[in-house]
Amino acid sequence: MARNKLTGAEKLPAYAVLLAGGRGTRFWPRSRTRTPKQLLNIVGKHTMLRQTWDRLSPLFPADRMLVVTNSEQADAVRKELPRIRPEMVLSEPVGRNTAAAIGLAAIHLAHSHGDALMAVLPADHFIAQAAKYRRIVQAALKLALEPENLVVMGIPPSHPETGFGYIERAAAKDVGAPGVLAYQVRRFTEKPPANIARKYVASGHYYWNAGMFFWRASTFLECLAGFLPKTRAALAKISAAIGTSGYETALRKYYPLLENISVDYAVMERATRKDALGSRYRVQVIPAEVGWSDIGSWNAVYDLLATRANKDISAGFSLGIDTSGNFFWSPGKFIAAIGVQNLVVIETKDALLICPRDRAQDVGRVVKWLEKKRQRSLL
Repeated sequence: MARNKLTGAEKLPAYAVLLAGGRGTRFWPRSRTRTPKQLLNIVGKHTMLRQTWDRLSPLFPADRMLVVTNSEQADAVRKELPRIRPEMVLSEPVGRNTAAAIGLAAIHLAHSHGDALMAVLPADHFIAQAAKYRRIVQAALKLALEPENLVVMGIPPSHPETGFGYIERAAAKDVGAPGVLAYQVRRFTEKPPANIARKYVASGHYYWNAGMFFWRASTFLECLAGFLPKTRAALAKISAAIGTSGYETALRKYYPLLENISVDYAVMERATRKDALGSRYRVQVIPAEVGWSDIGSWNAVYDLLATRANKDISAGFSLGIDTSGNFFWSPGKFIAAIGVQNLVVIETKDALLICPRDRAQDVGRVVKWLEKKRQRSLL
């Protein structure tokens, strides 16, 4: 194994755990079951997964990065990351949300090392300030070395967004890294209404929850034992088969028994409660102003790429006459647009999406309709 490149993490091996199992339904028709958002070049030349890998490579050697994905995407992930060893791609037989996916990574790390530090990170987010981001990751892992610490990265909100979870901070703590502070977390709130989100942003005491977490594998598995005992018991049966010929059979048998719940609800919210179990844990947030975007819709892509207000963005050759604020993706065809504003137009070989930019969050409804109609060729 390569030596850690993380200051202060010499006591435990540190791993990046990349969550890459989502479908990215809001990026239909480009995003499909076998080629979801993280395997597309949504922003830039490389896929979102490859950009995440490259961003973290200065901190984590190739054999210290795990990818958790699903069985339909596992081969594509290995192809996209040629430096990764095949066994470092963990494949879920069925989707069971983030608590289960992180638990699967944790039992593999516990099997290999007894314990390890985990940086749990989405594989499909955009980070503009990579060097600053890596410094914060280092500080978060240093803080996560202490047992019972659960660390989350918080994004200072730029506007009262209702589509994100919020983290309320309490007392500050110096983590020994220049320019980096941590705060005790008072509570997590999921997707508040607009009037509440405005109050949160105005207070200056809240951050967006970007789904980036840091802890020991042992600490996370203890959380599952307390908060999701059935999931922890099923994971123990899978863990007992790791490294044996019966692993795949055990995975297919027991993984569907894991509870289908996000880590935010299953662990982070419960760990901030003032009850006997929640009080065992110290939940802390590190603010990260790093040019972050979850790139959650085609409208978010437009916001990243538009260098001025109302500019048309096109992936190919195009002409706009009396147009403004449009996002066109049809790299193989010339697009001529006249008198239209604030549209998203996405063309693939078998589908065409047209919608107002402010309705881009509703693209997932198209996918649900196609599923209902059993139009598998379009999924």
